[in-house]
Amino acid sequence: MLGSRRLVARVVLVLGLVIAGRGLGGGPPQPDASAADNGGGVYWYADQDRPAPPLPAATPLRVRIPVIGVDAPLTALSLDRAGRLVPPPESRKNLAGWYADGTAPGSAGPAIIAGHVDNAHGPTVFYALGSLSRGDTVDVVRADRRTAVFLVDQVRVFAKDHFPDDQVYGPTPLAVLRLITCGGGYRAGQGYLGNVVVFAHLVNRPPD
Repeated sequence: MLGSRRLVARVVLVLGLVIAGRGLGGGPPQPDASAADNGGGVYWYADQDRPAPPLPAATPLRVRIPVIGVDAPLTALSLDRAGRLVPPPESRKNLAGWYADGTAPGSAGPAIIAGHVDNAHGPTVFYALGSLSRGDTVDVVRADRRTAVFLVDQVRVFAKDHFPDDQVYGPTPLAVLRLITCGGGYRAGQGYLGNVVVFAHLVNRPPD
């Protein structure tokens, strides 16, 4: 894990500028008001959905989001010489990436998984990310043969020039997950204007 929260925030904020998008007709789904937590808090649903104790670190292998049909392998993402996170290859439509120098999904802290929303040929792995709602689940299959199950707390869209670093990447003793892709409208010559961010926490549940 990187020792500097500032560096983590800077790196992943740049991700929103690097991930490509094509602005397909109609655009990808965007979160509605019922998916957002306007108060900035965290939602717990029932005793069984309270935060689970963090797991030991293990390499994540796949991300599965049953409600939107995502079942994709994960590749490790790293930084280029400019300090920017290199996204997954745009040509591979069913591939997401995790920030390998950050928190492993299921361990304490904010784990980051990113993916493209579309490419020149159509929708890609995280096209429907903005349609998730509170209470949906995200499963991360790990190399230790455990599946970390996360419960969605909120889904937000942030403008790229007003990205809330502390809210998205701030330290926490809990095992939490941030899924990130492009969104917030598309403008020719500029690309997508913002990022969709899904906030979720680890729970004690069997995977779907």
